[in-house]
Amino acid sequence: MEHSYIDEYSTISSPIHRLDPRVKIIGFVGFMLFVIFTKPTSFHTFFLYAFFLLGLILLSKLPLRFVLMRSLTIIPFVLMIALFIPFLKKGEVAGGYSLGSLKLVITYDGLIIFWNVLIKAYLSILCMILLVSTTKFAVFLKALEKLKIPKVIVMVLSFMYRYIFVIFDELMEMKRAKDARSVGGSRWFHAKALANMLGVLFVRSYENGEAVYLAMCARGFSGTIKTLDRLVFKKTDLLFLVTIFLILGGIITFAD
Repeated sequence: MEHSYIDEYSTISSPIHRLDPRVKIIGFVGFMLFVIFTKPTSFHTFFLYAFFLLGLILLSKLPLRFVLMRSLTIIPFVLMIALFIPFLKKGEVAGGYSLGSLKLVITYDGLIIFWNVLIKAYLSILCMILLVSTTKFAVFLKALEKLKIPKVIVMVLSFMYRYIFVIFDELMEMKRAKDARSVGGSRWFHAKALANMLGVLFVRSYENGEAVYLAMCARGFSGTIKTLDRLVFKKTDLLFLVTIFLILGGIITFAD
């Protein structure tokens, strides 16, 4: 089956792609920390963050449609969390809607919290999309390992990305087989069949995990990520890192 891989544009030739992945991780994680610790009422600061991030996306030559569609697939989960924040308040308040002893009202403080969650989450999502889309996934894992991220986390990310597509293919094959053998039927019948499919998929995933682990142990796997690409820290990497933090520091200093 055809899949949309998160690093499908990692072979583009751009200044961002050519950076050392360790530098990109440090720089973009630093960017997210600046965003997270910015006051929610600093609207101009968030506008400058977004403008700066857009410049980096254009510099990376990533298709804007690809970035937008990827970000929109995650936004609904953020909205599910943030949507109810501004509307919940106990006590007697004019306006709003009653739900038992709870008044549902829109407050200024609640809207600020909603804005805070939404804008920080979206900017962080765009930052992560830029990071993983401009770096080959194997090289990204190698960079995490070089930055002394615990090996357990690196291994979990590695196997999750490698085998999520295998599990998805198996699920689609099981769904096609069910559809070919069950025309019509009640909702309860289809729900029961889906529950059985998920149970079988869990067992298959467990068995495949055991088989892969034993095969890797037999081939001398030591838990170290090995790639053909060598990570070399260059002057341009240092220049990028210094530049990005100077710009972020300038935004924080002058935007307020």
